[in-house]
Amino acid sequence: MKLTMRVATATIALLAGSAFSPAFAQNANQPDDDLPGRIIYEENCAACHDNPADTRAASFETLTGMTGEQIYAAISEGGMMEAMAGHLEMSEKIALIEYLVSGQTPTSGEGSWAEPLMCAADNRTVDLTGDASFTTFGVDTRSTRHASAEDTGLTTEDMRDLQVAWAIGFPDSQNVSAAPATVGNTTFINGDGVLAAFDTRDECVKWTYAGGMSRSPITYGKIDGVDTILYVTGTADVHAVNALTGEMLWEASAQPRRGDGGRVRSGVVLHDDTIIVNISASGVGGGGNYCCTGHGSVTALSAADGSWKWEWHTMEEATDNGLINSLGQMQRGPSGAPIWTQATIDETRNQVIVTSGENTSFPATRTSDAIIALDLDTGEPNWVFQAMENDIWNVHCRGDDSTAGPNCSWHWDDENIGRDFDFGGAAALTTVEIDGEPRDVFVAGQKSGHVWVLDAAAGYVIWDRQIGNGTPLGGNHWGIAIDGERVFLTINDPVSYGTENPVPGVYTFDIATGEPVWEYLAEPDCENGRGDMVTLCDQKFGFSATPLVVDGALIAGTLDGKVFAFDAATGDILSVTDTAVEFDTINGVEGARGGSIDSHAVNVGNGMLLIGSGYASFRQTAGNVLVALEPAE
Repeated sequence: MKLTMRVATATIALLAGSAFSPAFAQNANQPDDDLPGRIIYEENCAACHDNPADTRAASFETLTGMTGEQIYAAISEGGMMEAMAGHLEMSEKIALIEYLVSGQTPTSGEGSWAEPLMCAADNRTVDLTGDASFTTFGVDTRSTRHASAEDTGLTTEDMRDLQVAWAIGFPDSQNVSAAPATVGNTTFINGDGVLAAFDTRDECVKWTYAGGMSRSPITYGKIDGVDTILYVTGTADVHAVNALTGEMLWEASAQPRRGDGGRVRSGVVLHDDTIIVNISASGVGGGGNYCCTGHGSVTALSAADGSWKWEWHTMEEATDNGLINSLGQMQRGPSGAPIWTQATIDETRNQVIVTSGENTSFPATRTSDAIIALDLDTGEPNWVFQAMENDIWNVHCRGDDSTAGPNCSWHWDDENIGRDFDFGGAAALTTVEIDGEPRDVFVAGQKSGHVWVLDAAAGYVIWDRQIGNGTPLGGNHWGIAIDGERVFLTINDPVSYGTENPVPGVYTFDIATGEPVWEYLAEPDCENGRGDMVTLCDQKFGFSATPLVVDGALIAGTLDGKVFAFDAATGDILSVTDTAVEFDTINGVEGARGGSIDSHAVNVGNGMLLIGSGYASFRQTAGNVLVALEPAE
């Protein structure tokens, strides 16, 4: 049996004898209710996963479409649901997995999504001689998300009429959001546990590397003169892969030396001889005794071999905090302040900037919902700006007293907000003229609906604006883009969460003054069959994915699968492309279709927009395609 996770030998032997397999079609059928795993699901999982609207957990339908490996990774050590499943025996975990995947129909082919696309044996030399279109998720280490026409081969006028160049399907996926990287004719694509060098000119794969399951955006750079791909698999395993050959250069864990470890959601940043890895541990699952213990951290690795250089933590280790939950169990804290985002490098001041999320148990810390500057050489903090105090939240904090779980008994007192208003995106660095003087500033969006502009040297607020009231999945969810003059604040505000006066759309401000420039208010589009294609079409249509500026055009994706191209200066709509449709894929994946566009899904490379379409989390629309859009000439 093929496994893409690194687990203990005894566990591998146990799993090898089980019935689940990683190769299943995307759309799952009803599981077999006669299997013993059904009882395990109902007793341990159903309270959250059968009520995704209240708990924000993945829906039962989403779980039944995941592969066995994906579920196992989530409930195992270091996984997002480790705390909730920690009391289960291995035999119970296997029974649970076998139940959840029992209704799936196996795909017919062996191997990965890339196998049908392999280039001919005499055409497997990787060409990296062209422009470096897109080498890291932030576009540059300043996290601007602004790509030039010269680097990308795309102009503003090109966005007026786009067509599908090709689509690649991922048979084991429901979420396609791991940002690729493009250098010359080669786009490095990460999907279904396989990294591949895809030639966009010949539309074939030069090499593959089976590093393991990953949602990590890809970073390209040179390390000691070697063209290198960096990305993360599993929880925090950083891989350095030769970009020309697909051979591993090294693999190293970025797990910090103290604490509960954690996961990497964003990509890594390469700067000179250092790799910065942000860790998103939080204890947000809040499972039973000792909720909660995880917290965010930053690990710096040597680019040469992945060896440890330094680490920084958003707080000290959790201890008993004196609180007892409603089940009589002791609680721990502080916890939380996860770092979901890619780091930003401020070379002028030799500092690295990270942004953090909410606390997940009492007491609150000053590092939650914050923008933090660390010394690039030592990891010591230079300054901390906290946008919101006392934001303490975990998955038990839902609804009101009658619906909240046992580990949120403190949630309703007057001192704690519990809004879950993370910074989900990086802080972008730029220079603008303020009062006649050039000023370096950081610009960041928050789930509260705020956009913040801070002085880069000292971290104090120059101006801020708020659009709407924010929501746990709304406000500015996955970050902003800037073009040097303007900041583009995308707002999600899904109306299904009881949002007060939802304002999903795109809002633009002058970075120097904070004055509004233009705005676009999103509306649902459920006619002509779209209501059948898009999950909760009348509720989930906001802009959640990180936007991107290409030349003078703003590219932004919606939860109902649309790709908008706006004129960045005026807000005029240049084009709208619907990806929530079925696609004929060049790798022959049948039944491939697009869905919600979310998180790290909007990218560019070699004259094409590259859009990951499909994001089944949070009751959104599943999909399994990477779509390339090109000018229709």
